[in-house]
Amino acid sequence: MDYYEIQLTINPNTEIHRDVLSALLAGIGFESFVDSEQGLTAYVPEKLYSEERLSSLLKDLPLPDLSVQYQTFYIKDKNWNEEWEKHFFQPIIIDNQVIIHSSFHKDIPKLKYDIVIDPKMAFGTGHHATTAMMVSYLLETELKGKSVLDMGCGTAVLAILAAMKGANPIRAIDNDEWATQNAQENIRLNKASDIKVDLGDASLLCEDTYDYIFANINRNILLNDLPIYAKCMHPGSSLFLSGFFKEDAAIIVETGKKYGLKPVSEKEDGQWKAVELKVS
Repeated sequence: MDYYEIQLTINPNTEIHRDVLSALLAGIGFESFVDSEQGLTAYVPEKLYSEERLSSLLKDLPLPDLSVQYQTFYIKDKNWNEEWEKHFFQPIIIDNQVIIHSSFHKDIPKLKYDIVIDPKMAFGTGHHATTAMMVSYLLETELKGKSVLDMGCGTAVLAILAAMKGANPIRAIDNDEWATQNAQENIRLNKASDIKVDLGDASLLCEDTYDYIFANINRNILLNDLPIYAKCMHPGSSLFLSGFFKEDAAIIVETGKKYGLKPVSEKEDGQWKAVELKVS
């Protein structure tokens, strides 16, 4: 798959500003982000790139103190694993229980859960705060014999960890074909064969209900899909949501209440939030 690489020079170049910019770019199709000395480098599949949408987004940033300049480069398909190995993807440890690394990493620590991910540009390696918070929720939850849905699965980190914790059945859904292909490859790498991967969105959810639903997407999609998630839950089910800023947590929770879901816990990491909702 061919990509556009956008090198963004931002001022001030802070973690908060990079996080906000990454989230906004993700909303228009960008799927991978790397911090740089100048600010941020972002990658978007060729078919999803729109110069008009990018320019419009940067003109209407919600941070008035943020100045952004950018350069665009067209990148032909390449061995993305090799690129990540050289430049980007480093092993990550979450809650001192999970290590997420690629097949090319050597001499990694031995922890309870060892997840191998060859990212191939898909979002969800565990490095982003929203993914890490969802991993923490998974670690805190008894999953043995429980049904799990991983919405917006990306690299399938959450689904794979759920399988390692004994969940069954597990379903992973993403609306990006590249992500679902990568998810299937990562599932094979981790020998987690009982995970069903589907290409699509919440419209695929019909009669099935789940004990636990994990959805790490973005604010607008979560708000749109909350009524569908609620229909897929039964008394005792939990819905874990992330992918939104902490100031958006209130509208997420209030919308959940409209569909019979009550908030029971939350996590916060920098500007990002995750919440757990249960059937009232």
